[in-house]
Amino acid sequence: MKPIWIVDDDQSIRFVLEKALAREQLPVRSFSNPREVLAALADDEPQVLVSDIRMPGGSGLDLLGKVKEQLPNLPVIIMTAYSDLDSAVSAFQRGAFEYLPKPFDLTKAVELIRRAVEESLREEVSDERNLPVPEILGQAPAMQDVFRAIGRLSQSNVTVLITGESGSGKELVARALHRHSPRGEQGTNGPFIAINTAAIPKDLLESELFGHERGAFTGAQTMRRGRFEQADGGTLFLDEIGDMPFDLQTRLLRVLSDGQFYRVGGHQPLKANVRVIAATHQNLEQRVRDGVFREDLFHRLNVIRLRLPPLRERAEDVPALARFFLQKSAKELGVEPKRITDEALERLKTFSFPGNVRQLENVCHWLTVMAPAQVIESKDLPPEILSQSPASDLPAAAPATFMPVSSGLPQGMPAQDAPVAQPVGALPTAGQTAVSEGLGGDPRWLSDLEIEARRLLESGSPEVWDLLTRQFEARLIRTALHITRGRRIEAAQKLGIGRNTITRKIQELSLDD
Repeated sequence: MKPIWIVDDDQSIRFVLEKALAREQLPVRSFSNPREVLAALADDEPQVLVSDIRMPGGSGLDLLGKVKEQLPNLPVIIMTAYSDLDSAVSAFQRGAFEYLPKPFDLTKAVELIRRAVEESLREEVSDERNLPVPEILGQAPAMQDVFRAIGRLSQSNVTVLITGESGSGKELVARALHRHSPRGEQGTNGPFIAINTAAIPKDLLESELFGHERGAFTGAQTMRRGRFEQADGGTLFLDEIGDMPFDLQTRLLRVLSDGQFYRVGGHQPLKANVRVIAATHQNLEQRVRDGVFREDLFHRLNVIRLRLPPLRERAEDVPALARFFLQKSAKELGVEPKRITDEALERLKTFSFPGNVRQLENVCHWLTVMAPAQVIESKDLPPEILSQSPASDLPAAAPATFMPVSSGLPQGMPAQDAPVAQPVGALPTAGQTAVSEGLGGDPRWLSDLEIEARRLLESGSPEVWDLLTRQFEARLIRTALHITRGRRIEAAQKLGIGRNTITRKIQELSLDD
């Protein structure tokens, strides 16, 4: 590991930090002014830079700016005895990792430096800022299947139907299919034209698709080329095809059959060499059975079908997507990209994301604006994520009968302090014989746990581990808080966990009330 550079004109500060970091087995190199640092950068670089803000011969903020020009990913901690708003704002605007006011607690200072070191090492392993931007991110098996399908279709002009929930990235896949096809960048470089058939009123959609002649209807002052003509030689992406009006489906079927169409008000047939890619979030087979979608059009579109998985089915992709969107949001807003802790990423992975990838992108944009520090922690996540239990989305097939838990309260605990709800047949409560037998021998509560786990697994309930773990943790913490009359530190000590851990668990399990 490279050394940590300390820059301060006060020898005592340098001495104290050197000794403290040496005890942590962290290498250190000290400087008394910014000029020495800039000279040393010619043939060396630090793991982390810790600099005073006011020194003879140069400003720590100026040094920060110059260092960031050479080493944009280097964590820089700014120290100052003059803790004013302007200095703090200037430090963060210039890309400081953190702002450390003097006098500081030495233990906290070392902890902050160690956090900066960990961040620096993470950046060395995977520096997203220097990686080429991929078209679509995804390591999940379901996304790898999509990538393989795009590869197999790369030399084809066949019609493709993309299905998936709203926000799952259907247009991105359509653009990738076009880009890697003979009509894309490696071929004729034809246009990619997209139209959302659900977003355009019925009386205007026909003109949007096929164009119109001058005077075809009121307001048609000039001839207009439709999307089919605009996409000639390229790809036309018809999004939300399941919402297309029934009478327009007939005209679309004719174009797909022989490539001919008429402008609205026109009498001469036109031809367009267009590849059609359609997408929908609806069940087209069901819409065919309901009589609102033509069966012959469905079969014409359904030549090759690609299903995009919702984000909840590819939770392993959330960390990479979140880091990418944080970088993207920072670039759009012209600010330093924020970093996110592994704990916060794990919390994001447990969220169901009903809005899929689009919702995750919005969350990252919100965090870029609203998160109070450069490092995003779990507590900084939006309220809708913090308020959702990771196992709150039970499928319809799972047992849906719930009852309030009251019989299992420790004696003297008010009923309103009980967990909100539990599935019938869940873990035995403290008042039941199964638990009263204690932990020695072969306790009944473990057998009952096994029975409940088996029931949930066989019923197909999702996230069984999280569901049972949360119930177990909630019962432990509530019982400990009851015994200590609400004193959290004492409850944490009795449970053998840390103060920060019990505080975080109380928030995650919504036990504050």
